[in-house]
Amino acid sequence: MFKKMTNRYRYTIILLKQLVKTDFKIRYQNSILGYLWSLLRPLALFIILYVVFTKFLKIGTAVPHYPVYLLLGIVLWNYFIEVTTGSVSVIVSKGDIMRKINFPRYVIILAGSFSALINLFLNLIVIGVFMYLSNVEIRPVALLFPLLVIELFVFSLSVAFFLSAAFVRYRDVSYIWEVCVQGAFYATPILY
Repeated sequence: MFKKMTNRYRYTIILLKQLVKTDFKIRYQNSILGYLWSLLRPLALFIILYVVFTKFLKIGTAVPHYPVYLLLGIVLWNYFIEVTTGSVSVIVSKGDIMRKINFPRYVIILAGSFSALINLFLNLIVIGVFMYLSNVEIRPVALLFPLLVIELFVFSLSVAFFLSAAFVRYRDVSYIWEVCVQGAFYATPILY
C-alpha cells in the first residue's frame, strides 16, 4: 500500500524536494551573511524585547530562564510568520509556472512550509546551545516538543492554504494579515 502511494505521488514528491531546495538556495543567494540572517533576525528581536521587558518594564524577572522562553517563543512565532506570510502571494507570483506545467498547486505552499521548517530546525539547534549555556534543566515533558512542532506545522500550513486561496481573489488579504500578525504577536504569551 505504501509503495502504491509512493508511486502515485512520486512526481509530486520529486517536485516538492526541488522546490524546497530552490527556495532555500534563492532566499539567501545574494546575501553576504546568507543563512545567518535567519538566526540574526530572531536574536536581534530577542535582545530588543529582553532589554525592554526585563530591564525597563521588569516583566519576566520572576520566571526562571526567561531569556530561553523568550527566544524559543520568538523562534516559533517567526516560523509561523514565515510560513503564513510567505504563502499569501505565492500562488499569484508563481502563476506563470502553474499555467505552463501541470502539477498539484498545493506543492508550492508545501515547499515554502518545508523550507521554513528547515530554518526552524536550525534555529532550534541554536536554542539548544543557548539552553546548554544557560544550564537549563531538560525535563521529561520536553519529549512532547516534537508533537508541538508538528501541531504548529499543521496549523501554519492550514492558515497558509487559506491565505493563499483568499489572496487569489482578494488582494487586500496581505495587508490585513500583516496587521493581524502584528497584533497577534503582542496578544500571544511570548512576552509574558
